[in-house]
Amino acid sequence: MRLTTYTDFALRTLLHLGSNAQRLVTIQEIAELHAISKNHLTKVVHQLGIFGAIETVRGRNGGLRLKRPAADINLGAVVRYTESDFYMAACFDPQGAPCALGGACGLRQVLVDATDAYLAVLDGKTLADLLPAPPPAHAVLRFDRGAAAP
Repeated sequence: MRLTTYTDFALRTLLHLGSNAQRLVTIQEIAELHAISKNHLTKVVHQLGIFGAIETVRGRNGGLRLKRPAADINLGAVVRYTESDFYMAACFDPQGAPCALGGACGLRQVLVDATDAYLAVLDGKTLADLLPAPPPAHAVLRFDRGAAAP
């Protein structure tokens, strides 16, 4: 299974926004970071907004941010939303030619099971699972009065 470039850009955008949750991020910043077309990324961002994962802030100091907590953005849902189909072989496409092997082919069910397993793994993960753990808000300093200085 191979994700489309569109889905790749959507996931990269969400990862970048999740990693920079403390500030607004621009489309230009993401496009430059990943060396992708700003125009193409604008379409991806628009669809992620419709999906409800991100929101935009207009104006001179505007930008993008996650609309929901990263823990509420399911990867399986994102991939299903951004992929047009999951046809692992031509025989999966209802508009395609029928399989010449018909019911004698055991490959179709194997690929159905593989696709289901693939999506089940994604369904079990959220954007938060992909982000590094945030640093502690404050470090606790401890002093041992009994220790000798080196």
